Amino acid sequence: MDQLQAIRVLARVIETGSFTRAGDSLGMPIATVSKLVRDLESHLGVRLLQRTTRRVTVTPEGEAYYASSGRILRDLEDIDGSFSAVRGKPRGHLRVDVGGSTARDVLIPLLPDFVRRHPDIRIDLSVSDRSVNLISDNVDCVIRGGGLPSSTLVARPLGAAVMITCASPQYLKHAGIPATPDELKNGHRLIAYVSSDTGRAVPFRFERDGDRTEIKLDHRIGVNESNAHLAACVAGLGIVQTFGYAAASALRAGQLVEILQPWRPAPYPFHVVYPQARHVTPRLRVFMDWLLEVFPQPLSLPG
Repeated sequence: MDQLQAIRVLARVIETGSFTRAGDSLGMPIATVSKLVRDLESHLGVRLLQRTTRRVTVTPEGEAYYASSGRILRDLEDIDGSFSAVRGKPRGHLRVDVGGSTARDVLIPLLPDFVRRHPDIRIDLSVSDRSVNLISDNVDCVIRGGGLPSSTLVARPLGAAVMITCASPQYLKHAGIPATPDELKNGHRLIAYVSSDTGRAVPFRFERDGDRTEIKLDHRIGVNESNAHLAACVAGLGIVQTFGYAAASALRAGQLVEILQPWRPAPYPFHVVYPQARHVTPRLRVFMDWLLEVFPQPLSLPG
């Protein structure tokens, strides 16, 4: 038995919660994953995992072994990483999760610079507006706005995005231009952004001279993905609140008009987030440092 390989496989099964997902992430057949774990259990003389047809759970012995062996794996990564750092070439596979409009309008236009600087790092982007479990989904870091969902995560602030309220010229011609947030209650159609995690519509928020207000109205249309949310507004279906950078090209093209500008919501904070318990590899470190260097400050409308 290759004990070091078996330890790595056990760690990935525990982190992903599945023999299948562990095998997929390691590029290894599930039969090999299962055999390595069985061999490790036989070598130690204890049961590390409880297996059923539906789930895998970790035994107390498995948790203790995972915690202790994890330190060995991190030490090995540190050793390997130190040699990569000496050569000045971090390498390996980096998995990054990012929201739809942030990927399209911010990260992807910047990525050619990172690829030029670090040609030996392979990047997989997971693009969606849903929250991910960084451990079980095997993600190195996420780029997200808003508050932090868990104290087990570490966040490095990237800046804040300007939030705007806007609608299409066709919609405003038909429905009129509201002069205050209260006028949204007079028959205007709001296109709700619906959280993929909670299934609830995010309220419209407004701020002026330090006073903040929220408007929660029944919506006719709700969308749970940021690019589609903005597309619904461009199509004339109603009024949205969205990131200024996401709407910038449509505003320049005359497809959208910003309204209620004096009541712009407070800027929306963005972070790059990674698990507290996970070792920061050289490739993740250079990626986060690069983000802090190139991320627009602030994330706002041009001019």
